[in-house]
Amino acid sequence: MKRFRFNLDKLLELRQYYEREAELALARAMGELQSIQDRLEKLAEERSEAAAERFRPGRSVAQIQATDLYILRLDKTKEVLLEAAAKAELVVQEKRQAYVEASRDRKVLDKLKEKRLKEYKYQLSLEEIKTVDDISSGSRARNTNI
Repeated sequence: MKRFRFNLDKLLELRQYYEREAELALARAMGELQSIQDRLEKLAEERSEAAAERFRPGRSVAQIQATDLYILRLDKTKEVLLEAAAKAELVVQEKRQAYVEASRDRKVLDKLKEKRLKEYKYQLSLEEIKTVDDISSGSRARNTNI
């Protein structure tokens, strides 16, 4: 019997490639979201420090106003980053869905390949049994003729 050959191997390779690409796209999107979240945390720390600095004794009115303006700028930056985080979260969800679909498509072909390989091995074992039977019945026939 000839070697096992899965006719859809090229399609399986293509689906594996698409799955890897979808996984990389998901990782990039998650990295971007994490970067935005890190910037938001840093911004919160800066705002907390600025708020504490604002009420430090011995500060002039100009310094207090400058700190207030800095806090306002930090708040505006926070709003922009929150919007960016929301958009990045949507992108992550889209990329995750694409990855799940690509993974599912590949798994379907993997299962089909496993099923065909199992069928092939079963047929191979049937052929081996038949060959052994033929050999053993041939040796019996030779032994009875002697």
